[in-house]
Amino acid sequence: MMMWRAIVVLLVLAMPVSAQEQSGPPVLIINSDRLYFETLYGRRLAADLAAEVTEVQLENDRIVQTLTEEERSLTLRRPDMTPEEFRAEADAFDAKVQEVRRARDAKNLELQTASAEARAIFEERVQGIIGNVMLARGAAMVVEERSVLLSVQSANITDDVIARVDAVLGDGTR
Repeated sequence: MMMWRAIVVLLVLAMPVSAQEQSGPPVLIINSDRLYFETLYGRRLAADLAAEVTEVQLENDRIVQTLTEEERSLTLRRPDMTPEEFRAEADAFDAKVQEVRRARDAKNLELQTASAEARAIFEERVQGIIGNVMLARGAAMVVEERSVLLSVQSANITDDVIARVDAVLGDGTR
């Protein structure tokens, strides 16, 4: 993969300057993380996710507090219980803790899945805008900035695409 990236960079750099100036670089670059986190749409998605994460964390904190109180109560009542009674309640408490842990893990996985799905929908919606910029600049392809070793600044279209996404999609609710 690195060899192909190097070949693409060499081809771009080997082009005559006049060819690059006439129609722009044939390969454009975009920083998809900046695109996501700096557009109105991406910021709204990130804020929505952050609100959900905060809500889950508050719920987790309440659950931990409740379980801590239950454990403390069991510990305080232990001297007045038979070993069998204590073992039964301790086992029931452990089962409850394990069930809560499974439910919390499932909720965290749900949040991760929702985040990945939102990002995928975002990328799908902005793909046409990126394509339009690519065609307007006379380029043949757009590559992720992380894949580029060396380039000219004019090949990076991130700022232009951010402005166009904001203009066309706003915060993504249109």
